Amino acid sequence: MDSLSLYEISCFAAGFAGNLFAFALFLSPVPTFKRILKAKSTEQFDGLPYLLSLLNCSICLWYGLPWVSDNRLLVATVNGTGAAFQLAYISLFFIYADSRKTRLRITGLLVLLVCGFALVAFASLTCFDQPMRQQFVGAVSMASLISMFASPLAVMGVVIRTECLEFMPFYLSLSTLLMSSSFVIYGFLLRDFYIYVPNGLGVVLGATQLGLYAYYSRKWRCKDSSAPLLG
Repeated sequence: MDSLSLYEISCFAAGFAGNLFAFALFLSPVPTFKRILKAKSTEQFDGLPYLLSLLNCSICLWYGLPWVSDNRLLVATVNGTGAAFQLAYISLFFIYADSRKTRLRITGLLVLLVCGFALVAFASLTCFDQPMRQQFVGAVSMASLISMFASPLAVMGVVIRTECLEFMPFYLSLSTLLMSSSFVIYGFLLRDFYIYVPNGLGVVLGATQLGLYAYYSRKWRCKDSSAPLLG
């Protein structure tokens, strides 16, 4: 009984820590949206990453709900929070879009996103019983999470090419590493392949980003201290 209690506490602690570190990641676009609000324009910023993040959070939220998976509530809470943040960012993008064409594009992509999520949810409920439902949604959520790591890879490529850390803030990389590490532990404790594998990739990427930051930070500071800062 004591060991079970310790196990439950360990699971909760790892999942709760992952939720806290994820909150820092969800707040990372705030400077961008402060700039949009100040300019009353989306300028050259692209809303697609926030739409893709919304889809990813929605699928992972579905995976964490009781009618798909047991004892995965902390997966649902972190992704529910993430989905709320992405919806807020997308709404601001829509309000301050520079043209009707951009608004139509955002609306069309959002409709496609909703249809895609609805298809996954409907198929999981009508075509699969437990435990196949959890395996189906888990596989989709894992593929979605892994595809989301394309963005950090692209940013790392920019850092290597330009030797500039402007687009890879230290605290964002640190939050990625800490959040992914927490969910790797959470996934291992639950013996959930669909949680610890994609987050294991997140640990590798977060550690690599911090390594790049350590390597290029000195060069970047020395390059042109008189250059104006964005934001």
